[in-house]
Amino acid sequence: MTTSELAPPPVKEAGRALESLAVRGRQGRLRSAWRGRFLRIVVPAVLIVLWQLSSVLGWADEFTLPPPSRIIAAYQELWANGDIQAALPISLKRAGTGLAIGVSLGLVLGLFAGLWKIGEEIFDAPLQMLRTIPFIAVVPLFITWFGIGETPKLVLIAAATVFPMYLNTYHGVRGVDKKLIESGQTFGLRGWRLAARVILPTALPAALTGLRYAAGVSLLALVLAEQINAREGIGYLVNNANQNQRPDIVIAGILIYALLGIVVDVLMRLAEHFALPWRPRVAIG
Repeated sequence: MTTSELAPPPVKEAGRALESLAVRGRQGRLRSAWRGRFLRIVVPAVLIVLWQLSSVLGWADEFTLPPPSRIIAAYQELWANGDIQAALPISLKRAGTGLAIGVSLGLVLGLFAGLWKIGEEIFDAPLQMLRTIPFIAVVPLFITWFGIGETPKLVLIAAATVFPMYLNTYHGVRGVDKKLIESGQTFGLRGWRLAARVILPTALPAALTGLRYAAGVSLLALVLAEQINAREGIGYLVNNANQNQRPDIVIAGILIYALLGIVVDVLMRLAEHFALPWRPRVAIG
């Protein structure tokens, strides 16, 4: 006989109730997961079908809003000509280089301002003022300073990404629970040892959030940067298509930017998942 069979009736009923709750919980999580996957596929598919139907039924002008079939044909044309294969690596290199510069600078400044009072007094006020300036407003100034080559493009992307990284790192460091710091000091941790073993690991989630946000901003800045006399990259394809009155290629280029944004976000989520396996995932439903 099992333990549950030997148990008194109230205990048996409680055990069955707990088992039933566990089963229902697993079933609910499974339904929620499949519902999420279903909606992520079906909703975009329905929108694309409606987009195509609006053109077929004459609700939208094909020249103003080309249907998905024309955009697919535009992709095939760009691929056959080798334009996408040549432009995509160049755009990715621009975004990646600018992001690396901006994130490195933002991380260093955020740690300096977060860990030391003198750093906050020197850098926080100027950076808080500069971050309110739209990076599109400084494009003419960057062109004046750096010309119309590759440098202003990289500087623009770096300038756009430094602030998200700085703010999240700074607030992550300053938001560390004082009780954790006091506990570390109780165990004899001081200075760099305290920062490395208590403050920085606790601030890591905020820093990764800043990295994820900065990665998205780098693509927004890339769109603008590639309007600065670009001779290569996705922006060049879009500008060239606009001059030749090819809205299908323009939309195709915009969708490439959108796809890059999705890929970057997925990669950042994976990085957070592997770097922070202990962080719980909280959802209402």
